[in-house]
Amino acid sequence: MNVGYESDWRRAKILVANADGGGLRSYASGLRNSVFMAVYPGTEQVWATEMGRDYLGDNLPPDEINIIQDTKDYGWPTCYGKNVHDADFDTKTYPAEVDPCAGKTPAHIDIPAHSAPLGLDFFDGKGWPAGYGHDMLVAYHGSWNRSVPTGYKVVRYRLDSGGSVLGVEDFITGWLQPDGSVLGRLVGISIKDNGVLYISDDKAGVIYRVTASK
Repeated sequence: MNVGYESDWRRAKILVANADGGGLRSYASGLRNSVFMAVYPGTEQVWATEMGRDYLGDNLPPDEINIIQDTKDYGWPTCYGKNVHDADFDTKTYPAEVDPCAGKTPAHIDIPAHSAPLGLDFFDGKGWPAGYGHDMLVAYHGSWNRSVPTGYKVVRYRLDSGGSVLGVEDFITGWLQPDGSVLGRLVGISIKDNGVLYISDDKAGVIYRVTASK
């Protein structure tokens, strides 16, 4: 659904189970559409992309990258981004001293609305030019409901050793043409430690192989 309370306890969550498939339980909740996950190098932190709801205009709500932790609630459907209350959906009246987003876990990174982030992966520094370190690549699948299209590219997040963002820059573009037509929509990313990475594209139906400059 676009926005609403789920009737199935398994939805809008990341679940965890035993290796034999038993013991299924909620691990993290309040996640609208977290499809892809990756582990930050040198840690046990699981990072996940999340696509925000539609119909709040071109610039809201932000899409997200969250650091997933056991028992945490990431806000959907009542809050988004850095714990911003979605008053368009949650129309209840609260006392002045009550924050409806209190206790929710804010996004680690806000991404421009409707970018539709899917795959993400991290560099571990092996086989890549100096300076890539623990940097992250994110595949922006691209917007379908924005007056000016956005996304359709791979973005590099420059991170320090603790996972804080130092900068953001386009890594590969060109799938969104100047006339608004779209050549491809990016989905999955897999970074190898030999200076090679792979990117899948579910519009063109191909997998791209990208190599580091020698």
